[in-house]
Amino acid sequence: MDPITVLASRLGEHLRRFNAQVSTAESCTGGGIAEAITRVPGSSAWFEAGYVTYSNAQKTRQLNVPAALFAEVGAVSQEVVEAMARGAQAASGARFAVAVSGVAGPDGGSPAKPVGTVWLAWADGNHVTSERRHFEGDREAVRRQTVIAALDGLLQLGAE
Repeated sequence: MDPITVLASRLGEHLRRFNAQVSTAESCTGGGIAEAITRVPGSSAWFEAGYVTYSNAQKTRQLNVPAALFAEVGAVSQEVVEAMARGAQAASGARFAVAVSGVAGPDGGSPAKPVGTVWLAWADGNHVTSERRHFEGDREAVRRQTVIAALDGLLQLGAE
């Protein structure tokens, strides 16, 4: 079985233990996290909503990300992904959320944010954690590694 499907299945078991739902807020993965989750039969019991907010305008419109953040820190930043995760929680009512924004390539990188740079954030109630990762490979490899990291991070939520 594909490793992404295995992680998504484990996530379903994890969320059922908490009787909790999850929502996704995605930019560079274009809905890949939500797609992975909905591969799992019965995911309607624990998947609440998926937001594909590729443009900054949609991050603001759908997830209430402050527009000023894009000029201040850029879309690929800790502040933006944390706001995306909180926005997905607020819009959906889900206990858990994951958000991702990154530079999948092949273009769009900069010295500060080269291709492969991805910010991920995970929200559990009022607590949000985030991390910057750098993935190697082509566009599809970066997107796939981002989906894996996002699902893996969701499996850590509620564990403390």
